[in-house]
Amino acid sequence: MKKYAYIEQLLERYPALSGAGESIKHSADILADCYVQGGKILIAGNGGSAADSEHIVGELMKGFVKARKVPDDYAGELKKIDEEAGMVLSKCLQQAVPAIALCGHTSLSTAYLNDVDGTVGFAQQVYGYGKKEDVFLGISTSGNSKNVIYAAIAAKAKNMKVIGLTGETGGRLKDYCDVTIKVPATEPYKVQEYHLPVYHALCLELEERFFE
Repeated sequence: MKKYAYIEQLLERYPALSGAGESIKHSADILADCYVQGGKILIAGNGGSAADSEHIVGELMKGFVKARKVPDDYAGELKKIDEEAGMVLSKCLQQAVPAIALCGHTSLSTAYLNDVDGTVGFAQQVYGYGKKEDVFLGISTSGNSKNVIYAAIAAKAKNMKVIGLTGETGGRLKDYCDVTIKVPATEPYKVQEYHLPVYHALCLELEERFFE
């Protein structure tokens, strides 16, 4: 398929997203460059956006619409270590786009909430995990989620790229992003209804570019 094919299909299915088309394509390029450089994607959001963060990781860390079979040389190394286990692993393992949902670390987040300041928890994770090759993807329906904004600032200070996925205004988050995907809605549930097909298209785009 040609570059951006899945994004073009998205825009055909959701004409209301046409104004966000260029920012979605730009985001796809940033994420692809992250993968090429050996980086990872750190993703954070609150409530439904936390669920979206986990959803994105689920699509990136295993096959989405492709099987993403591991390379033959890696399969061979697995079998050298243990023939029986290597057969199972080489059959079942799938190539991944490295991604971490920051909202899933219960012990760390509750400890930070209790001991320090809960609004800085995502920023602490970005500081601890982040490298300049990485991308921070911050999801906020309003664009004003303080903990997501703090994480974006922490990412910029580490020379990471930052992508925002927001509602139509972009809120304060847009001021700290390299690109902001602003969907045409303000009510949280309507924003989230647009977010899902947008990030599906991004995941499909990455899979199409890098995996057979």
